[in-house]
Amino acid sequence: MARFVRWTGLATAALLLAGCGGGPSADGTDGADDKGDTTSSATPSADGTPTLPASLTSQKPSWGKCKATSDGPAPGGAWQCATLKAPLDWNKPDGETIELALIRSRASGGSSERIGSLLFNFGGPGGSGVSMMPSYADIAGDLQKRYDLVSWDPRGVAASEGVRCRSDKDIEAAESVDATPDDAAEEAAYLKDAADFGAGCEKTAGKLMAHVSTTDSARDMDLMRQVLGDDEMHYFGISYGTELGGVYAHLFPENVGRLVLDAVVDPTADTAGHAKNQARGFQRALDNYLRSTSQDPEQGTRKIADLLDRIDATPLPTSAERELTQTLATTGIVLPLYSEQSWPTLTSALDAAEKGDGTGLLALADAYNERNPSGRYGTTTHSQRVISCLDDKQRPTLEETKELLPEFRKISPVFGEFLGWDTAGWCHDWPVPGQFDTPEVSAPGAAPVLVVGNTGDPATPYEGAQRMAEELGEGVGVELTWKGEGHGAYGSGSDCVDSTINAYLLNGKVPADGKVCS
Repeated sequence: MARFVRWTGLATAALLLAGCGGGPSADGTDGADDKGDTTSSATPSADGTPTLPASLTSQKPSWGKCKATSDGPAPGGAWQCATLKAPLDWNKPDGETIELALIRSRASGGSSERIGSLLFNFGGPGGSGVSMMPSYADIAGDLQKRYDLVSWDPRGVAASEGVRCRSDKDIEAAESVDATPDDAAEEAAYLKDAADFGAGCEKTAGKLMAHVSTTDSARDMDLMRQVLGDDEMHYFGISYGTELGGVYAHLFPENVGRLVLDAVVDPTADTAGHAKNQARGFQRALDNYLRSTSQDPEQGTRKIADLLDRIDATPLPTSAERELTQTLATTGIVLPLYSEQSWPTLTSALDAAEKGDGTGLLALADAYNERNPSGRYGTTTHSQRVISCLDDKQRPTLEETKELLPEFRKISPVFGEFLGWDTAGWCHDWPVPGQFDTPEVSAPGAAPVLVVGNTGDPATPYEGAQRMAEELGEGVGVELTWKGEGHGAYGSGSDCVDSTINAYLLNGKVPADGKVCS
């Protein structure tokens, strides 16, 4: 079934490419602390980090021509690919290893100007950096003058031991499952589908399923830093990548170089809190969209909610000979809210749906769900769920979710119920226990981290940037605000944002905390 509660980065990629955290945890903690213990139980060195064997730290990646994938052709030009070995279990750094897929393009300015590597994570969790990095290079072009642009597929993602939890046929069949159940039978079908998905993940991922947490990936990042030859970590995290960056800063504050966190996940929110944040964020974006079309937000919201109710009762036909269900329609509305440039596409799709044609909204939902015309689906949501359910300790019950639904509906008549139900279904009957309620991102002693919030961000609402800056700690979190629309600020049309971030990354110039770009 379609989800967007934790898809906090890759919808933007879909728009670009389509053209339009009880019990023992993976890192050895007992999960008792609400923040989670992100320290390692492996034998530590003097600074508290795991002692790694030379077989890992002295790796020499064999950079070469990138290969084509099922998602598209290999990137050409100066892009190079390689693999890196990392411990399967970071508590046993001398034990079994897995391979992580990397991609890079070398700095263009020459060795005298080169600062080092700039590592990118584009969000998800579950997004492929190997696939996304080349398409982001134009946006980051100024940065390549002094940095090697580097990204990777995190563990459990795509070319790095990627997880596929069900077949394309089964994914399409699950589209008929109502993600906002209306009766006991639909509730049972919804929870059964969720449990079946988790069982499918366990069958294919095996023991890897307990070792794909955000903490595991943060440790992988520091190994990459060492293997790439950098004394400090220079990093650009977008959406979920901001949570990953915050966890890295907490674990390795002494290694923090220049870190940018853009489109920031609220590190203080638990499972229900994240869902409420997104309900507010998407409703806020919908209101702004409706105002742009000269509609009253309250009346326009009611009209869309009524449309979704009608589709729930009677799915719409499409030219693809598939029905547009309420769940797919909601997903189709979500996607264009990630970018103001896509609002006209949303208008066309909604107008057609009002006239009984679901083709436009289905096409948007398919782009979000990574479904190509031949009926093959991508695996981002599979990896996303495996990672986030390992991170999240909370498992709201059916009864707890039902108690929350009135609040969700009040927050957003369009998105609230969908997001509310998602808290019950996302990790229902999950085979592996979660690690923490909220991630620990405090980083005392770290260099200043630039935290960028966009007031119109639908998926990671602006308030998350404020809370991340506070949690990183005084003198560490430096907040930059953009009064704009869409998911993420850098490269979105603000010269003020772009020049401020470039000055920080290229020249080490830290802006005044609280700077605002309008």
